[in-house]
Amino acid sequence: MTDATRGPRERPLSPHVQVWRWHVTMATSIMHRVSGVGLYVGALILAGWAVSLAQGPEAYEGFKALMGSIVGQVVLFLLTAGAFYHLANGIRHLVWDAGKGLNVKSANASAWFVIFFTAGATLVLWGAYLMGII
Repeated sequence: MTDATRGPRERPLSPHVQVWRWHVTMATSIMHRVSGVGLYVGALILAGWAVSLAQGPEAYEGFKALMGSIVGQVVLFLLTAGAFYHLANGIRHLVWDAGKGLNVKSANASAWFVIFFTAGATLVLWGAYLMGII
């Protein structure tokens, strides 16, 4: 019996996340999608900032109060991490598109580099902000 003549219940199932052993390149692939969605949310926050500016000083003060709160600062921290992650992993994908770094050892090493770069760059930027440097 060929695949074309089998019924839907007889066809083999494709592998699911629960079947595969987790590895760093799998996690970075999923996180790339998550960071992309997060950056979309960040674009909506940026649009909210622009709207608050257009509505006048009172609306802008309300926006500043929201973004200056603990919740707002956590959101901005996560957006910063998402931006650095998406940047680094996007460059990694461009290198792959050039046909480089596709073997398992290189892919794993570049995945860890992306993770460490994201953590380091985010902490350095926020550290500079909290110390009043920027």
